[in-house]
Amino acid sequence: MQFKNIVGQDSIKQQLIQTVADNRISHAQLFLSCDGSGALPLAIAYAQYINCLDKQPDDSCGVCSSCRKYERYIHPDLHFSYPFFASKDVKTAVDVLDEWRSLLLEDPYVDLDIWRSKLNADNKQANINIAECHDIIKKLSYKAFEGDTKVLIMWLPEYLEKEGNSLLKIIEEPPANTLFLLVANNQEQILSTLLSRTQIVKIPKLPFDAVESYLINKHSLSENQATEYAFLADGNLIEAKQLAANTHNENSEKFAEWLRMGYGNKVLELTVFVDQIATWGRENQKNFLKYGISFLRECSLLISGADELVKLPPLALQTARKLSAHVLDLNMADAIISELEKAHYHVERNANPKILFLDVSLQLVKIIKFKTFPQGTQHIYN
Repeated sequence: MQFKNIVGQDSIKQQLIQTVADNRISHAQLFLSCDGSGALPLAIAYAQYINCLDKQPDDSCGVCSSCRKYERYIHPDLHFSYPFFASKDVKTAVDVLDEWRSLLLEDPYVDLDIWRSKLNADNKQANINIAECHDIIKKLSYKAFEGDTKVLIMWLPEYLEKEGNSLLKIIEEPPANTLFLLVANNQEQILSTLLSRTQIVKIPKLPFDAVESYLINKHSLSENQATEYAFLADGNLIEAKQLAANTHNENSEKFAEWLRMGYGNKVLELTVFVDQIATWGRENQKNFLKYGISFLRECSLLISGADELVKLPPLALQTARKLSAHVLDLNMADAIISELEKAHYHVERNANPKILFLDVSLQLVKIIKFKTFPQGTQHIYN
């Protein structure tokens, strides 16, 4: 993994490269980010750069023996630890290392749901257990085989419970030329004893234009499609890729049309629209609802006067301004969001799409046209 293959994060890349140039590499670092920001690829690229035999000013060479092994995740001085689902056949992370390597070779932008899909997880809880901690200590006690530095990349240390305290000594007083790179999403869930022994590297969400450019260049999407998906993904490249693969490509227009039909009490047109949605498939239906929820939250910002916080693309923004000025108020937007969230929940559980979306459509008519909120909704219309 080279830095050039990572989307965006140019300032972080330069910061990491500079630590190597200045010979001030902290032996225990925590890469803290949201899902889909590229923290795991950055950690791997950083480790590869440190052990590269022919470092370039802005990246590893990619062709030396060390880089070639890093590219396949088989370098003997590169170790991984990650949550897994323990069983009689799986006691430590090494027992599913082939699956882990296969996952990274497919795409290093991963989250726990993607990792779970690679394994026989059943209903087990993922964790990093005491046996894994002991295995880490054992592996890092050996001298480096080939590289200058042994590297342990621990993905999601949030899944270390109190057993993680067994690693404190080796992290605080590591063997010579040993680097710990922890990659986490939630600082609050990490053992405080572990957190206090690491240098935190905060990795921001990817900017809108970086995700948009990626979708245009790598997924051959139109500018309108890429703009919509980048807005919906909100800096999460994993989400953006899934949207590009599954999302119906007219969410913006279709959702606005749905609201207009509800406002016009056009029941016959709504039934035709529902028949159309029913043919989209579950993932497209879920993403259509997710778009609607995000769109209405942006409308709420407009209604509240927080225009500078709105992230809608130009065409969707124009529609949102009209709706916010002439149709919606905060209570109505909140009530519709609640209906869409409930619909998303039921789509995930294989509800009949025609019945479900017809019900939501009728709720839209009641809320937008007649300003009547669903029973039990705590809204007061002014």
